[in-house]
Amino acid sequence: MDEQRKDILRMLAEGKITADEADQLIAALERDQPASAGPGSAAGPKGRLKYLRVVVDATEDGTPTKVNIRVPLQLLRAGVRLAALIPPQALGEANAQLSKSGVPIDLTQLKPEQLEELIEALDEMTIEVDQPDTKVRVFCE
Repeated sequence: MDEQRKDILRMLAEGKITADEADQLIAALERDQPASAGPGSAAGPKGRLKYLRVVVDATEDGTPTKVNIRVPLQLLRAGVRLAALIPPQALGEANAQLSKSGVPIDLTQLKPEQLEELIEALDEMTIEVDQPDTKVRVFCE
């Protein structure tokens, strides 16, 4: 299964398919995966997480603000894999700019396995901030 995903990402990087086509192909691979995984698979009883959600309900100066963001986790997965195709010199420059902006992330250290571990940890976690005029929730579904 991993080799098929690499092939899809390689075709995307080479411009042979669009991002939407890559998403559809990977989604088709994921649909096939649960049937072959069987009981006791690593996906757990809920299945594979698909979205990172950020929901904000706030009121500032009497004006209500609602934000509902749903980011496909497949986009994050593909981004981490595509980062491997970026030349080291460009990654160094990106790291320098991120650091200058106060974001201490080393892009050369991002690995797909680490992202999957993070996503699995998010499965059991919901972040909620409740204040008198603001409610924020961050979770995966």
